Amino acid sequence: MTGPSPDGRQELVLERVERFRRRRPRLTDDVVTLAHGAGGKASAALVDAVFLEAFRDDALAALGDGALLSLPGGERIALSTDSYVVRPRRFPGGSIGSLAVHGTVNDLAMCGARPAWLSAAFVLEEGLPVAELEAVVADMAQAADAAGVAVVTGDTKVVDTGAADGLYITTAGVGVVPPGRELSPQQVRPGDAVLVSGTLGDHGVAVMLARGDLDLEADVRSDTAALNGLVELLLAAAPRTRWLRDPTRGGVGTVCNELAAAAGVAVVLQEAALPVDRAVSGACDLLGIDPLYVANEGKLVAVVPAGEADAALAALRSHPLGSRAAVIGRVAAEPERIVLLETAFGGTRIVDMLVGDPLPRIC
Repeated sequence: MTGPSPDGRQELVLERVERFRRRRPRLTDDVVTLAHGAGGKASAALVDAVFLEAFRDDALAALGDGALLSLPGGERIALSTDSYVVRPRRFPGGSIGSLAVHGTVNDLAMCGARPAWLSAAFVLEEGLPVAELEAVVADMAQAADAAGVAVVTGDTKVVDTGAADGLYITTAGVGVVPPGRELSPQQVRPGDAVLVSGTLGDHGVAVMLARGDLDLEADVRSDTAALNGLVELLLAAAPRTRWLRDPTRGGVGTVCNELAAAAGVAVVLQEAALPVDRAVSGACDLLGIDPLYVANEGKLVAVVPAGEADAALAALRSHPLGSRAAVIGRVAAEPERIVLLETAFGGTRIVDMLVGDPLPRIC
């Protein structure tokens, strides 16, 4: 008994890719579920069917980490906002306070902006210890000072006991985009290199273990950090960098799918090149979770021209936050809007967007 011929295998792969390509996320739920907040297919369907349908704005429709806006004088700014509901509020490597600063700073940096100002809004549950609030705000102040940004406005609301999980924070930020800096999926070209600035999944696994719901012990710390300094270093070394994104909810697998869809290209990842800490890999293996879908809060994914890949890699590795940077794949023309993984065994599989909600609230 023999298997299909090489031509037959190729036809099967192309047929599978075509079926996969036609599977556009659609909102079929009558109520909001936790999966809608996981950053994968359910999130994309919710955003598309509810928010994009209602607001219909070109800047919003780009679905970047922030909106790029032009001022009357010709200057460009980036505006971003995010809410933080992580549990537990303090975890190895950080807290909800430092995360709230780092997340918005990083979203602005991924737009090519130099972050400058933040707002901070707090929803406090009655009964929250004031000492804990003071510690969280101190974490925020320290993170903002280290990132070179200022918290310049804010708001506070208090809700009844049981109406919130202790403390929620929303931060918004504004950054200035230097003249001539263009980062977007439309800049991406076949042949470009795909890089990541360090190990995958550190934040998601650290938070999951910190909750104490799992009978696992591992020395994993969140990688939460402000990336604006690393971005400036990268862009100086690789000035034709095409696109940046921080792989938070949904991880590297999901952001690569977003890139492939927006740019109309294929992203081909190499399994052997993906940097994953041994403790993170072990925890993911035990839980049946792919590190490709686990969140980081202090890493970036970059697409650069092939001719600038070596310079970009060297620049990232010269910084403490990029010491384990790696080239993890390439951009190809076909199959359009698909992410492929070349496995360590010589095979190839499709990397879909995250489906479901495999992790607890991690941001």
